[in-house]
Amino acid sequence: MNNKIKKIVILGGGSSGWMTAALLCRLYKQQLDICLIESPNIGTIGVGEATIPPLKIFNDVLGLNEKDFIAKTQASIKLGIQFEHWGKQGDAYMHAFGELGKNIGYCAFHHYWLANQPKSSTSLWDYSFNYQAAIKNKFDAVPRIHNNQLAGITHAYHFDAGLYAQLLTEYATQRGVKHIQATVIRTNLTEDDAIASLTLDDGQTIEGDLFIDCSGLRAHLIEQALNVGYESYQDWLVCDSAWAVPCEKVEPIIPYTRSIAHSFGWQWRIPLQHRTGNGIVFSSRYASDEQAKQVLMENLDAPALAEPKLIRFTPGRREKQWHKNCVAIGLSSGFLEPLESTSLHLVQTAVIRLTKLMPNLTIKPSLVEEYNRQSKLEFEQIRDFIILHYHLNQRQGNNDNLWQYCRDMAIPASLQRKIALFAETGNLQRFQDELFTNEAWLQVMVGQGVLPQEYNPLADTLSRQDNQDFLDNLKAVYQHYLAQLPSHQAFLNK
Repeated sequence: MNNKIKKIVILGGGSSGWMTAALLCRLYKQQLDICLIESPNIGTIGVGEATIPPLKIFNDVLGLNEKDFIAKTQASIKLGIQFEHWGKQGDAYMHAFGELGKNIGYCAFHHYWLANQPKSSTSLWDYSFNYQAAIKNKFDAVPRIHNNQLAGITHAYHFDAGLYAQLLTEYATQRGVKHIQATVIRTNLTEDDAIASLTLDDGQTIEGDLFIDCSGLRAHLIEQALNVGYESYQDWLVCDSAWAVPCEKVEPIIPYTRSIAHSFGWQWRIPLQHRTGNGIVFSSRYASDEQAKQVLMENLDAPALAEPKLIRFTPGRREKQWHKNCVAIGLSSGFLEPLESTSLHLVQTAVIRLTKLMPNLTIKPSLVEEYNRQSKLEFEQIRDFIILHYHLNQRQGNNDNLWQYCRDMAIPASLQRKIALFAETGNLQRFQDELFTNEAWLQVMVGQGVLPQEYNPLADTLSRQDNQDFLDNLKAVYQHYLAQLPSHQAFLNK
């Protein structure tokens, strides 16, 4: 295996392949020969229509203009995810992006809110500017408010994944990425079982120094050729199937994703400018394909635009996401179900991690080991956050066997520690580089009924009246700036 990287071969297009190609050609410019092989006979999953805020940074690094991006991908704004019936039937709360309130000194804001409970009837979400804008169907790009003293709005997007892939295809090919439309019929290995080349159905043989597997759930290189193995999370994440279908758009176009729990799984609604993305994630242990499909189709807001597509998956990750001279990015590296819209983010972090760990464009064992360590930790941290939603449910319906299993199951020790720490003391512990913020964990736990037994005594440095005044003033400031925001539709029109 040649440790010096001069040519990178990406197998697979779609969002993951073209995000990888776009960032590599942007960062390395003319230092690398980059080739992307995309089969015209193999479709993409194409359900990655909801994102989280870091994608804006990714687009900024590429130099994509936000206005052009929104227009070309039929995007709408996403301010958070509303979870309906996840705690108990009839409950609803939002995981809103961005900050909550304002920290004072060494004491996080939510402790001041906890110190005011239960005498006050204020909701935690009274202090989320994102949430207040979302439910009022408003948006504008205001990163700071109130003379920069408070965080403004943090946003992500809903968009058409196919159109995003087209946009990135144009971007990458204009910057020198070679695009080959053919199907791999053989993977050729070296004597030490690295990848030497790929033989295509058009007769070409494509050699490379580093191969990036973006072939989706098939994992054509990392698994079929290199057999790295797979670590399943299905004991904790029991949903293993999904139906996806687009329907006609519904107005007004709301600036948040809806996640609606059903007895055997949950349904998503993702509003785009030209249509609504819909799907239902379910466990084959608790529902048949036809039962899940029927529930999805009966709960569409508008007429369907296509036949539903069935997707099978096993939640988990590859044992190694970088092995020899092959790196798995996207669904080939693992899948954690679409609950918190992390699939495209994992593509983004994988490419960035790759660039950081081959600074001199060489493959070194120590860097490969570190890449795999970081990837494993990232998957486990996101896994725990997703399990949290299922485990904290309080659903008691006659057919809620899935939810009872999730409530009663043994959970990873890392997640158990987080829940216990918050439930007992009100403290939240975020590890370095962990994706989900303390505010994210806070909203899910409070939203699903976990209120701490204690709070930080530093919050008592304010008198009861001063604390109430502090909270009242924050609410008033948010409402003042909320009144100045245009509607979400007005922003999209602009």
